[in-house]
Amino acid sequence: MPDTLTTPDAGTTEATTAPLELSLQGALNLALDEILAENPKALVLGEDVGTLGGVFRVTSGLAAKHGSERVFDTPLAESGILGMSIGLAMAGFHPIPEVQFDGFAYPAVNQIVCQLARMNYRSRGTLPMPVTLRVPSFGGIRAPEHHGESLEALFAHVPGLKVVSPSDPQQGYSLLRAAARMADPVIFMEPKSRYWQKGQVTPEGGAPSSKLSGARIARPGRHLTLVAWGAMVARCLQVAELAAEDGIDVEVLDLRWLKPIDGDALAASVGKTRRAVVVHEAPRTSGLGAEVAQVITERCFGTLKAPVERVTGFDVPYPSGDLEDEYIPNIDRILFGIQRVLEYKRG
Repeated sequence: MPDTLTTPDAGTTEATTAPLELSLQGALNLALDEILAENPKALVLGEDVGTLGGVFRVTSGLAAKHGSERVFDTPLAESGILGMSIGLAMAGFHPIPEVQFDGFAYPAVNQIVCQLARMNYRSRGTLPMPVTLRVPSFGGIRAPEHHGESLEALFAHVPGLKVVSPSDPQQGYSLLRAAARMADPVIFMEPKSRYWQKGQVTPEGGAPSSKLSGARIARPGRHLTLVAWGAMVARCLQVAELAAEDGIDVEVLDLRWLKPIDGDALAASVGKTRRAVVVHEAPRTSGLGAEVAQVITERCFGTLKAPVERVTGFDVPYPSGDLEDEYIPNIDRILFGIQRVLEYKRG
């Protein structure tokens, strides 16, 4: 199965519904509500997603509205949740399972890698896997061990999976709707530290699907490109505002789709600014930032004014809550990364 994005054309008619002020949690809830209403084969399942509405209340009210046969709780067994979802997909359903926290996904890795990602390939296309796996991801909420991880590189390395991470309420709503239209398995990584961030959300009314099929420019700039995803996009936007006070015009590229990576958007942005800094929460070694940096180097080598810089987490297990501020890239560390790139001189 090729690792390319294919979303059905959603038309080009402009939305007529007025924007709503929603948190990321509320935007995801709205998207799931609409998906369930439109697709009778869509199902939501996971630990506490029914009666409780999920740990982060993303599925709140959905079981009462759509019925316990379509929004239901599962046993506390992630391998069982994914195994059940794979069987449902083989039977013609579109499961939307939730793994309660990213660190809880490890027990389901066998199902994800050996079955979910390969079934379409193994069956020569006769058994598509339209499974949208929601994974509350990354840190920033001072949670205990296994409640804050950055698994994007692990998922992105697996052929057959698509990986996406929204950065704000509008992106959460639109990207989840897009993922739920796909016949391929999608790992939907929700930045849990941004669940309560509010913003305007325009309900779907015909935005062309091409607007959701790659990266987006979150802030235009001329001097340097910051590449980020998930919660780090908001932090990079803060950095860009501070850098502007010193006359540095920073472009922020929200990668959104972590697999497949939008090489054209990277090349267009960095080809213009000629400098790049990649920011992510995951450990540095073999993190997704290395792949992003290599794509930039391959596409922009002749025009780069400095090597691509990475500002990342450290090569240690994700720390306890009281050390998160030291682990997650902060404003100062990103600003120092920008400074190193701007001051780089060959030879």
